[in-house]
Amino acid sequence: MENPEMLVLVQKMYDAIEQLIPVYMEMHADECISHGNLAVCIIDDRGVVHGKMFGTNQARLRQSYKVAWTKASQVWLTGVKTGAYERMVFNKEVDENANGIDAPDLIGWEGGQPLTLKDGTILSVGFSGFRGTTDLEIMVKALAAAEQR
Repeated sequence: MENPEMLVLVQKMYDAIEQLIPVYMEMHADECISHGNLAVCIIDDRGVVHGKMFGTNQARLRQSYKVAWTKASQVWLTGVKTGAYERMVFNKEVDENANGIDAPDLIGWEGGQPLTLKDGTILSVGFSGFRGTTDLEIMVKALAAAEQR
């Protein structure tokens, strides 16, 4: 995928996320660990990092983005969802340093995942702000909405 096309897709994903946030805040307010200060990080197939923060508390946004970037970059290195990769390491299915991540730097929370575009391009994404399963769901829905537009 050409870079201009990727930029358009990423912006569509941001737009979809902005539409999903109020819905998820209403449905899952008790799961919003960041009090509505959410962040997404997307690493495309060329290694370009895209990111956006949603909310008003700059200190909390910084922390949310740090977590989103950590999730996305771990997926970028491993190709595996966060949470699942840690289980693989601790079950000795993968050597601890096999992908350049030391055990203390593993992020065991869900919310990072590879997403495959219709053309086969793989994005490494991380979302932070809700609980991990909700973070994952938001990104799947954002990509689906972006590819429909």
